[in-house]
Amino acid sequence: MTENSTRMDMERICESITGGGRSFKVVRGQKTSYIVASDSKETFDSSSLSSLPGVSMVKNTSCCYPLASREIFGPSRPVDISAGVRLGCGEAPLIMAGPCAVESREQLLKTARGVKKAGARILRGGAFKPRSHPYAFQGLGSEGIAMLKEAKKASGLPVITEVMSSEEAEWVAPHIDILQVGTRNMQNYCLLRTLGRIGKPVLLKRGMAATVEEWLQAAEYILAGGNERVILCERGIRSFDRNTRNTLDLSVIPLVKSMTHLPVVVDPSHATGRRDLVLPMSLAALAAGADGLLVEVHCSPETALCDGPQSLDLDEFGRLMSAAGRIMQALREDEAQWTLPLAR
Repeated sequence: MTENSTRMDMERICESITGGGRSFKVVRGQKTSYIVASDSKETFDSSSLSSLPGVSMVKNTSCCYPLASREIFGPSRPVDISAGVRLGCGEAPLIMAGPCAVESREQLLKTARGVKKAGARILRGGAFKPRSHPYAFQGLGSEGIAMLKEAKKASGLPVITEVMSSEEAEWVAPHIDILQVGTRNMQNYCLLRTLGRIGKPVLLKRGMAATVEEWLQAAEYILAGGNERVILCERGIRSFDRNTRNTLDLSVIPLVKSMTHLPVVVDPSHATGRRDLVLPMSLAALAAGADGLLVEVHCSPETALCDGPQSLDLDEFGRLMSAAGRIMQALREDEAQWTLPLAR
């Protein structure tokens, strides 16, 4: 639709679509409104719509994630997190770091100050932890959210935490800068619809057995709700090998970036489950074109209540940041010869 299209224009188009027996979804963007029409049986005749008042452009596509696709929306677009913090679209890679779980005020504040000193731009920390084992540490809940707010104020870093239900998302959103959808909830469509309405930046992790198409369709649920600030996160997929926690699919970075305008980050901690593999996989992810990293860092990994074996200590994280700076400098110097498709 054109920017000056009227409500009557919209109603006329909706009537035309429903009159043809098709369903539709109106998605309101920042400046205009889009209609996504579903038609799987035959080619859609756009001539009847293109001449109607208020219509700027009509496109036919077989893509099942049109709002997330480059085919419809073109080049990469950055996601604004907070004042001065932006992810994607040629910006310097953004590093998110912190403990898997918020355990105590002292642990969180010490880690927050440490990762900021090393160069992290966002603090991660889980207040709610979906655990496979029903008796494992499940997080501090609302107490953890309060600690994250305090750590944000003390460090000046925006914060990201996972939400597992629509109810959690509703009350956590005012206090947190990025809402994370974990691998187990990638296809929790009720949650995804809620996040589409809330409008806060969302980091959507790939399901442990999800195809790329399923991942992008999950993102489409959020976009269709009107929330354009979606970040994709590759965190490894399940395979038969038990030497690593998951198999990190780095080929998906340039692949997905050729398919969607959404930024892509990598979680090397959950992907490998091994502290010694986090640094090399982080560097490989940046070299493959990732827009950022989500790294687990703990001030005392040996005492961590959750995912200690895959968490870096503060000194190790400092070395990772130093190495990341060197590899990004090398990539910038060689940018003229860098030919990854749509990596930036």
